Amino acid sequence: MSNKFCVSLTSAKNDTDKATVAFVVANAAVASEKDTLVFLSTEGVRLAEKGYADDIHEDGFSPLKELMDNFIAAGGKLYACSPCLKKRDLGEDKLVDGVTIVGGAKLVEFLTTDGGSSCVTY
Repeated sequence: MSNKFCVSLTSAKNDTDKATVAFVVANAAVASEKDTLVFLSTEGVRLAEKGYADDIHEDGFSPLKELMDNFIAAGGKLYACSPCLKKRDLGEDKLVDGVTIVGGAKLVEFLTTDGGSSCVTY
């Protein structure tokens, strides 16, 4: 059984429920001692921008910024799709600490090496 888990997130303020639940699941995985990756792509990369997630708070859940901060502090990996960032004019200087800018090959590597990885998409 793989010790890795991936959450692929394509939503941001266009669907704050999905964005929030994705980080709830990611936090559960990292708390279960899984090598956990959240891959932000398409609209989801906006969550990597400093200040963007600060006002997102779905009823019944912790604020999204808190969920993201806790995930990174617990050792979770946060990758953002390079072409998706470029399309939205989000350079490295605009991103929150802990984000790694990657291409699709890095996601494929995570999903396929060392026994592979389960992946859920939001």
